[in-house]
Amino acid sequence: MMQAWAGRGCLGRIARVGRTHVAKAGRALSEGAAVAFAVGAGVLVALVVPTGIAVPTAHVAAAVSLLARAQTVTGRVRLRLRLSVISVTTGGLHYALADQVGASRPLPAGDLQPLVRVPACAGIAVCLGAAVAALVMAAAENGTALIRLRRLLDGWLIAGSLFTVGWVLLLRRADRGGDVSASFLGLAHVVADILVFGLLVTLRFGLRHAERTATTVAALALAVLTTGDVLRVLRPGPDMWHAVPLTAACSVTGLILVAAAPWLPGGVSVVGFDQRMMPVIGVVAAFVPVVVCALAITAHTLTGGPLDTVMSGLAGSVLLALGVRQGVIHADHLRITHESAAREAHYRTLVDRTSDVITIVSLDGLLLYVSPAALSVFGYRPEDLVGARLPLYCHPDDLETLMQAVRTLRQEAESDTRGPALRVSFRVMAADGTWRHVESTISHHPEGMTFISRDVSERVAQQVQLEHLAFHDALTGLPNRALFTDRVSRALRKRTPGAEGPVVLFLDLDGFKAVNDSAGHAAGDALLRHTARRLQASVRAGDTVARLGGDEFAALLEREAGAHPSSAQDIAQRILTALTQPYPIGTKDVMVSASIGIAVAVPDITPDQLLHQADLAMYAAKAAGKGRIRMHHATPPHAHSGA
Repeated sequence: MMQAWAGRGCLGRIARVGRTHVAKAGRALSEGAAVAFAVGAGVLVALVVPTGIAVPTAHVAAAVSLLARAQTVTGRVRLRLRLSVISVTTGGLHYALADQVGASRPLPAGDLQPLVRVPACAGIAVCLGAAVAALVMAAAENGTALIRLRRLLDGWLIAGSLFTVGWVLLLRRADRGGDVSASFLGLAHVVADILVFGLLVTLRFGLRHAERTATTVAALALAVLTTGDVLRVLRPGPDMWHAVPLTAACSVTGLILVAAAPWLPGGVSVVGFDQRMMPVIGVVAAFVPVVVCALAITAHTLTGGPLDTVMSGLAGSVLLALGVRQGVIHADHLRITHESAAREAHYRTLVDRTSDVITIVSLDGLLLYVSPAALSVFGYRPEDLVGARLPLYCHPDDLETLMQAVRTLRQEAESDTRGPALRVSFRVMAADGTWRHVESTISHHPEGMTFISRDVSERVAQQVQLEHLAFHDALTGLPNRALFTDRVSRALRKRTPGAEGPVVLFLDLDGFKAVNDSAGHAAGDALLRHTARRLQASVRAGDTVARLGGDEFAALLEREAGAHPSSAQDIAQRILTALTQPYPIGTKDVMVSASIGIAVAVPDITPDQLLHQADLAMYAAKAAGKGRIRMHHATPPHAHSGA
């Protein structure tokens, strides 16, 4: 059974992994579909619509989409989207003005060029400031100060390395005699794209996997826009590829992706940074921008290019950011280590000092952890239990109850549902061979299930004792009237048609009051205890003897044992003989007798009627001179008297 259970647990893990891969594949398809649609639409628009109309129109469409999405949310997310609207709008203004002073479309009057350059520069400044402000606001929504600083440094590492590459390309163009003045305006747009792209890439990893689609698409949009802006700087003339204007196609495609991004999963999510520990890829990826920056400077230097102040400043800022970032990571790691150590010590103290046994069990039934309380509760060393499998030392009668609860939690884990914790009671064999009653609360755990078990043997024993006192006489230990009546009811229900019914003997001690008054209550109590033992010894093993109160006793003779009506009188005679023997009470022998009434059950009789008939027979025996036996002869309750 345990092998089959382990096999089902393995299949459950495979199913969960499969569902995870399907979810990732679904997100990848949604991202791919958005990119494919945007590329197709961008190329089509670039082919059909003139560039001077297509690109500004795409800016307007992206701004309208962002503004519409902002109306559906509130708080800081709405402010972020509105800043993005400002960034896209002013970016479009910069594009329109910068295009007028580029080499592709020079102004007819050279004196008007400074008037155009000023608003173009203002537009790109506002565009850059609004975009960076929106993303910095997202980075500062949650997380510690060190985490927010690390994210901003990651963004600068990416942006600074790309700035270095862009500056190198601009210098190469200046060496070829290009219009560097016009290229500066185009490069400003590239700078904005690079800064926003760097922040987007770093912010993407602050979201949960299910909410990264929008940020991924936005990063792709910035990458496409940057490509178009770089082409516009390097090749200011008409840039055609198989009759497709590349710069216009890149701009329109990127803006379509920007318009779609806020409507995708995670488009309005709050960046949580809930993963405190950075994965290995996050540490290694920080060195990639530094390598890119170093390769660009090396290639520029080897080809005879000058190493100017701007290039040196960019490279130095990237290296400085890397150093500060590593220091921030180290400081955050130390803080997390101290917090984890303090938290672990706190929980370890709680676990070690609790009297409950805490056990972590994998889904296939393997014990992964057992708290130290197992030694004091069950007598087993925890290290000896780790590695064993359920059911461990469980009573065979309680095995199904325990395994049913375990199967329920395993099925919930396989279906990615989390129901309430289950409470199960069962018995466990302790190291000394005794059975301990255990009450366990079973709940879900990242590695399987958690058992919090408590030894309730004393409580169970007290409950059993209370139940015994509720249905037994405290003096003699015999069943009391309530339990005796219940057993009579069950005997009547078990009676089969045509079979002899059960017999009830009702007896009362003759002379008990005289003993109790003369010798005292202690002697009377001793006499009652002697009477109870003699009664139990006089009946059969399957019969029931009870004390109804005072010196009144009763016996239930089950007829399934094959007794005949005459055997009931034999048993009554045996009881009478036993009860008339002397009782050693203290230093004296006490003599009492008993009057016994017998009633035989007839069809449709009730327990109260049967007891009443036996009581009447007992009083008839007393009236006949005591120390006698009388049987009650009655007709069925439904019979009527005749003439």
